[in-house]
Amino acid sequence: MTLVLGIESSCDETAAALVTGKRVIVAQAIASQEAEHAPYGGVVPEIAARAHAERLAPLIEKVLQEADVQLADCDAIAATAGPGLIGGVIVGLVTAKALAMATGKPLLAINHLEGHALSPRLADASLEFPYALLLVSGGHCQILRVEGVGKYQRLATTIDDALGEAFDKTAKILGLGYPGGPAVEKLALQGDPAAVPLPRPLKGSKEPHFSFAGLKSAVWRAHQSDEHADADLAASFQQAALDCIIDRTRRALGRMEPVTALVMAGGVAANQTIRGGLEQLASEFDLPFTAPPLALCTDNAAMIAWAGIERLAAGFDADPLDLKARPRWPLDPDAAPARGAGVKA
Repeated sequence: MTLVLGIESSCDETAAALVTGKRVIVAQAIASQEAEHAPYGGVVPEIAARAHAERLAPLIEKVLQEADVQLADCDAIAATAGPGLIGGVIVGLVTAKALAMATGKPLLAINHLEGHALSPRLADASLEFPYALLLVSGGHCQILRVEGVGKYQRLATTIDDALGEAFDKTAKILGLGYPGGPAVEKLALQGDPAAVPLPRPLKGSKEPHFSFAGLKSAVWRAHQSDEHADADLAASFQQAALDCIIDRTRRALGRMEPVTALVMAGGVAANQTIRGGLEQLASEFDLPFTAPPLALCTDNAAMIAWAGIERLAAGFDADPLDLKARPRWPLDPDAAPARGAGVKA
């Protein structure tokens, strides 16, 4: 039975996990950096990299002890090699290279986005390719057709900011602290989603791309006016974001080749309101809807280990030990740039 050690360090979560080819998470450990970054209202790359360097080795030792296995028992070492904050990515990848070199085990350099894209298959053995994926996180907002391991067709992307970033910015405007997504969702439960008139950027446009920069600015202006309760503003922002997500995803599904399911993954997939809206959308297209359990939505090493297992099963070769970390790494490098988009697309 395949056993892979996964390492994740692309942003502000230091994580290690052991996963088997039978979809069993044998052991996992995550060290949060919320306390370190909270005073700044967001992730500070230098602080994140130092924290990864301090915490990663003890976490790896912890999961090995918990599983009662040795590194020699692992079939491969999988680590995020990008995209992400380059300092943190380097910490995890260099650690994985050292372990692979010391044990003679294969190194599997994993695209962090592929980890998210395949994570629903770790939780749901019935999910088959190809499926439609809405990948939404702090740094990415994309719609892809997942045709197989390493085979991704991007139909839409954000032309400016990601939805997770918009949630964090809204939380900062409202003084809710960091991380912002869960705080905004919680406050929104107490508000009226129709109370504050906010824009729905790109809603109704022909191309299914996203834009959230204008929505963030509108939230700031509404807050500065002192005319709205914070709960109403949070609820109205979340509803505007949901309306954009539904409209854009509906547009993408309408031009997509047949798929087996509508899938949501990434940190924003933990938002129950957005999950509910997408489940209703899936029913419009006669598709099942699935999303990973909450523990697999945010950054974690289990999804990295699972992506490694998927790549091994699909016949991909091990990666060379001189492979470099990548701050940017698109899943579909051949996708045409979105009109009006900058480097984030």
